[in-house]
Amino acid sequence: MKFDLIDLRTFLAVADLGSFRAASEALHLSQSALSRRIDKLEAALGVQLLLRTTRKVELTTIGRGFVPRARNVLNELENALVGIQEVSERLSGLVTIACVPSAVAYFLPGVVRTFHERYPRISIRIIDESSSQVLTAVARGEADFGLTYIGVNDADIDFTPLLEEPFVVAVRRDHPLAQQKTVDWADLSAYEYISLAQGSGNRFLIDQALAHGGVRPRHFCEVQHVPALVSMVEAGLGVGVVPRLAMPGAEHASLVSLRLCNPQVTRSIGLIHRRTKALNPVVKLFYDLLVSSANTR
Repeated sequence: MKFDLIDLRTFLAVADLGSFRAASEALHLSQSALSRRIDKLEAALGVQLLLRTTRKVELTTIGRGFVPRARNVLNELENALVGIQEVSERLSGLVTIACVPSAVAYFLPGVVRTFHERYPRISIRIIDESSSQVLTAVARGEADFGLTYIGVNDADIDFTPLLEEPFVVAVRRDHPLAQQKTVDWADLSAYEYISLAQGSGNRFLIDQALAHGGVRPRHFCEVQHVPALVSMVEAGLGVGVVPRLAMPGAEHASLVSLRLCNPQVTRSIGLIHRRTKALNPVVKLFYDLLVSSANTR
């Protein structure tokens, strides 16, 4: 049986007002649209609910019997929705998530907006730190869970992967490399190269990949965090390799991301939390919303 709740509301409006014209004005629908709604409902039910003449509209016997049932369905739904809204408005608490800065813009704004609209009394705290500090915050209980790419092999940390992300070459649009669709590591040696510093999680992943082959470009400058590297590239100081999520979209005025090859470098972004500590119900609401949002991208 395929019909919408608006079909039921349309039928009840016609039944209560006794006129297609009055019902269309009350519902702000054209009379043709209203008629299609009634036809759809009757087709779904396999019965005629209304008798239409050029002068008036009357309920059939079946239609008269269906009116209270349709009204009960709508009332039950409205009561359920009100109950859910009241529960969401009463919920309060604090959700603390630790997140690597390069993943903040991609994952969190939409989720935070939706969560706040649903649960306005629940506060959200975001700790945007390096991967090692995210892991430490979760391990020490300073954050309820984390969004990062480190901790997969930690026995005390549960990791739920969300996205496999490639590293890309960050260049200005006016740079010679910007005309290429793909760039090899060897190509970077001909240009001023900015590197992430030793000890950062992203540098560790790059070093691992280059240990099995590939030409390591010589850097003239090191930075600790990815956003700083992107800023240096945007200032025209050179090129660098960063996670794709750290780069702005294709419409950006001055920066462009290029596919990196030979070798390709990727990282798995996911959620971490302590195995020995279950997420409390308020935190679980945010965690589940983040997972479902990532799965629909």
